[in-house]
Amino acid sequence: MYKHILCPVDGSLASNAGMREAIQLAEEQDAELLLLHVIDTYVPIVDIASDSNVTYMIDILRANGEKIIKKANTAAQKTGITVNTKTIESVGGRVASFIVAEAEKWPADLIVMGTHGLRGISRLVMGSDAEHVLRNSKVPVLLVKSPHAGR
Repeated sequence: MYKHILCPVDGSLASNAGMREAIQLAEEQDAELLLLHVIDTYVPIVDIASDSNVTYMIDILRANGEKIIKKANTAAQKTGITVNTKTIESVGGRVASFIVAEAEKWPADLIVMGTHGLRGISRLVMGSDAEHVLRNSKVPVLLVKSPHAGR
């Protein structure tokens, strides 16, 4: 039924739960899996002395993103499914918008993701990325709760 499953990953507990579900579905459906990581390089606080701290923080985000996508790829490859990875950098754009755009571009026929990720105050102001994906995706979206959601 599903042949192209997109799964955004950010290393959070909910994202990891979504990833495990996506891997299992891809295995059961003999589907191709795309693991997507979006790095938001927008840093609103700039050090008065220099912007070298901003560059350093962005380098940390990139290195962390590389670890997250590598770990997810390793987990998926263990099952023998066809898996691809992609990392996108944004400058302050909504992560959810990049997920929806990538699902259309690839093209995915299902998005599997955790119900919440590593977003802070922006979730309170703008709503969750999962909700935004659910509202704007042209393909079905499977939201997976973290096993620790009730804690």
